[in-house]
Amino acid sequence: MHDGLEVVCRGHLDLYAPRGSYQLIVDEIQPKGLGALELALRQLRDKLAREGLFAAERKRPLPAFVRRIAVVTSPSGAALRDFLQVLGRRWRGADVLVVPTRVQGEGASREIAEAIAAVNRLAEPPDVLVVTRGGGSLEDLWSFNEEPVVRAIAASRVVVVSAVGHEIDVTLADLAADVRAATPSEAAELVAPAADEMLAALGQWRRRLRGALAGRVASARARWDAVARARVLRRPMEMVHDRSRRLDELDARAARAVGHRVTSARERAASLAARLESLSPLAVLGRGYSLTRRADDGRLVRDAGELAAGDVIMTRFARGEAMSRIQDSDFMEKTEPRP
Repeated sequence: MHDGLEVVCRGHLDLYAPRGSYQLIVDEIQPKGLGALELALRQLRDKLAREGLFAAERKRPLPAFVRRIAVVTSPSGAALRDFLQVLGRRWRGADVLVVPTRVQGEGASREIAEAIAAVNRLAEPPDVLVVTRGGGSLEDLWSFNEEPVVRAIAASRVVVVSAVGHEIDVTLADLAADVRAATPSEAAELVAPAADEMLAALGQWRRRLRGALAGRVASARARWDAVARARVLRRPMEMVHDRSRRLDELDARAARAVGHRVTSARERAASLAARLESLSPLAVLGRGYSLTRRADDGRLVRDAGELAAGDVIMTRFARGEAMSRIQDSDFMEKTEPRP
């Protein structure tokens, strides 16, 4: 209840004689236009939603192939019969563990919650857990709206499929489960693939694999044939002989190139030697010239006026040297260089 809620009250009037006042004694209160169960359901749903028990990010996907399925339901109900019938028609590769429990009435919610917890405690837990029952009124399905069942489903380590009631019936267990199925039959279709569809898919994959392998074999055979037709495999020594002749040609060309470079270098060296020889002072002396230096400091004498009587000079000829002393410089003539 909350402020502002319009309610319908059932009770009786009472008279307080000492004061002569009337009192309204309320025996029962119900929200106007909304049943008590529906109000309780809405309040519990809002509470658990705030805790995140219905959040989409908590949902886990179903496994592609199942080997063990646990079913929490009444063993005598039509829901189990429908589930097993559809499962047997679609997929026979899974074992089914039925966990019997009551699905309505006083204490049913506690049994359902304990059954879910027991499945999670198994040494070898199943691949998927199905919580199911057939259709009914809101009162009939109320056990699957109670908080212990919702919390047990949310805490389950095994993926939970909720298939409670008919398609129009939505319980809090459906909201907390990883997957909701509209009916028990749909739950069987969701948890197990159709065997004929799987066989058809396997056949298609087999044909595609066979075609791919045939294409790979044909491609490999074509490459092998191309390699087998290559000259290197048909006449392997021919390529060796070709490379040997090419190597001989390159060796001859290299020898000619080296010889040409050596001859050219030798001729150039001879030319440079001749030019150096022509510029050598000794070559000039060989043509009858001489060099005169002062004996004391070795300076070259270019002008007779630089000498005085008594100076000692060294004269260099093409072959050998001679030392002279100047007797009188007045008789030495200064000559102009020839043009």
